[in-house]
Amino acid sequence: MVRHKSSSVPPGWETALAHFLNRSAGVEAVHVDAEQQRIQLATLGPIDPKSLEAHLRATLQQVEAVQEEAPPPGIVIRATEDGRVQIHKPSCPTAPLLWRWREVAWPVEPVEAVEPSWQALVALAGCCAVLGILGWCLGQFEAVPTWLPITLFIGGMLAGGWDALQDVREGLPKGELDIHFLMIAVALGAASIGAWAEGTLLLFLFSFSGAMEAFALCRTRNAINSLLHAAPQTATILDRSGHERRVPVAAVEVGEMIVVRPGELFPVDASVCVGQSAADESNLTGEANPVGKQVGDTVYSGTLNLWGSVQAQVMRRATDSALQKVIHLIREAQHLKAPSQQLTDRFGTRYTLTILNLTTAMFFVWWLGFEIPAFYNTEILHSAFYRAMTLLVVASPCALVLSIPSAILAAIASGARHGILFRGGAAIEKLAEVDLVALDKTGTLTTGEMRVDSVESFPPGREVEAATLAYSLESYGSHPIARAIQRYGKAEGLRRRAIDHFKAMSGKGVRGRDGEALCVLGRRELLEEGPLSEWIRSVPEPPPEYIENWIFKDDLIARILLKDQIRAESKATLQVLKQEGMRTVMLTGDRRGAAQAVALELGIDELRFGLKPADKVQAIRAYSESGYKVAMVGDGVNDAPSLAAAYVSVAMGVRGSDAALEQSEVVLMEDRIDRFMDAVALSVRVRRIIRQNLVIALSTVVLMALAAMGGWLPLSAGVFAHEGSTVIVCLNSLRLLTQRGFLKSDRMVEPDDNAEAQAKL
Repeated sequence: MVRHKSSSVPPGWETALAHFLNRSAGVEAVHVDAEQQRIQLATLGPIDPKSLEAHLRATLQQVEAVQEEAPPPGIVIRATEDGRVQIHKPSCPTAPLLWRWREVAWPVEPVEAVEPSWQALVALAGCCAVLGILGWCLGQFEAVPTWLPITLFIGGMLAGGWDALQDVREGLPKGELDIHFLMIAVALGAASIGAWAEGTLLLFLFSFSGAMEAFALCRTRNAINSLLHAAPQTATILDRSGHERRVPVAAVEVGEMIVVRPGELFPVDASVCVGQSAADESNLTGEANPVGKQVGDTVYSGTLNLWGSVQAQVMRRATDSALQKVIHLIREAQHLKAPSQQLTDRFGTRYTLTILNLTTAMFFVWWLGFEIPAFYNTEILHSAFYRAMTLLVVASPCALVLSIPSAILAAIASGARHGILFRGGAAIEKLAEVDLVALDKTGTLTTGEMRVDSVESFPPGREVEAATLAYSLESYGSHPIARAIQRYGKAEGLRRRAIDHFKAMSGKGVRGRDGEALCVLGRRELLEEGPLSEWIRSVPEPPPEYIENWIFKDDLIARILLKDQIRAESKATLQVLKQEGMRTVMLTGDRRGAAQAVALELGIDELRFGLKPADKVQAIRAYSESGYKVAMVGDGVNDAPSLAAAYVSVAMGVRGSDAALEQSEVVLMEDRIDRFMDAVALSVRVRRIIRQNLVIALSTVVLMALAAMGGWLPLSAGVFAHEGSTVIVCLNSLRLLTQRGFLKSDRMVEPDDNAEAQAKL
């Protein structure tokens, strides 16, 4: 590295940009003008501008990770007299003539509005209460000058209304009249007629309920942020020379080797190449049990390496990792409103204006119609203005506005903690309406992983020898059949034999030499083309739900029968679905025999097999036109169109295909179908709590408004009722965060054979 002069770019940028340049193929130079806030990149050859800019931004956002490191050797860093910085790779004199310069936007940190913490709001409410109580106590003594308790009341009102004043100051210039404006107006109105104690009490309860709301939202967001903060910031990579380097996780490229030690987070999605360990994937799937990781297994970004040091090859960049998918979906979910929430948003704006008009009209009715004094209170009669202020307080829609979003946000947090991700409030509400569940077979009702069912030798008696040979041949394979044979060999305690001259035969199988003997493992077609062609035709093919692989060596001929495994929880889940009144349908592209075997075992109501993606969409639309509210559950790319066509779309596992995740409204982050019933149960509970909140909010408004219009309600009682209902609504929504178990915990029992379903099939 060559350095010629210090620059005025932000601290750490030089080193970070040098690393960026060193790791970016096709980028030859970077020029930075801090004064003009310009960054230019010199590129050579085809470049994806969006990916390049995203990589640069991610590097600069994580500049702290490399700030203390030395720049890569060979990179030239120069500073010009006017303060610009030029960073170059080594190149020949003619190379700059071929460079293409691109300007990228100057990275700007987003400025977010800083909301006061619930602790600060509690402190302000406490100050309001203390000053208000002191003012009321001193007002009881005639010897105390009048200005002293009034001063204390003013101080209490300023403390209690401070947060509301900030909102009014921002909203009033825009013409926004919200709840905070109403509360400030009522407090000032009460003070103007001498009701200092009532005005202070109003702002105390309003600020205290605001603190409770902030506490509820803080607790909910903390449950969500526990996932968002799990993303690692740096990674240890192993270069070709065997040296370890710490780099920003955004700079890790596909194909590189990373080192992860015990107690560290896996920085990106990768495949284990050296070592073994176990991972805590609870922040990704909601499942607390450790997951064993051996050579060939996949590790996921943000999960915890529990005990072993491993080396793993990067499969995806950090921005494409499973954890980033979850983070993106959660952030998206927090901004997608439920239909009922959208309704109350529209209703709430008109409602506020209606209440303002009603209050004004009632003031004139009391004053001119009933000849009640406009502003003068007596011991037995409140003034028209006092009554109007009371009506305005009790009719304000605080609890109504919070009734739905508080429940939706708590449900999103509760679902995420249990391995269920709702993409917005609409999915939460719609899931409770489903009456037909369409399910894909492979990867949804089954694991998608093959299992060795049996080993047959011809003639019988050499099954163990055949299995040992298959285990030895597939020791280092990574496809589903190889993994199944590896698991079978380990479970049976088979000892691997040394195989020489190993070779994979594309699409047909594998072969190698056991000593001098040639041994082959592969499809039936291998035997049909050789001297055993006549004999193999006499051997019947296995049932359609099985896959066969043949093994032969010298005089040994055998086959291994494998089949997809039905998920252990599938049968019980389908039984619960039926008990809840839902119809179940399997939509699969598999052959009739394989699909029917699974459907019969699980007791599916209806089976449709041999379907292409377009056929699945047509089936979903047909059910919808028949009046069903259809939930489609799938995991593959071929399920994406039918997921989009369903009333509610559910993806199996955040590790599933990107296409399925993009089309899904509900993601079962752990690959377990019984989580679907958890999601349904949570949806039902959310709807129930929303209804409770609406009843509490509306009934309080109606009853208190009638009492206020009749003149029977003092302002202090109205304040207690209004703010009390708001706090109750928030606390009621918080009950969703205490959810310990859903339907499956008490309803998931092994079902009896369903004769009716079998008859239909």
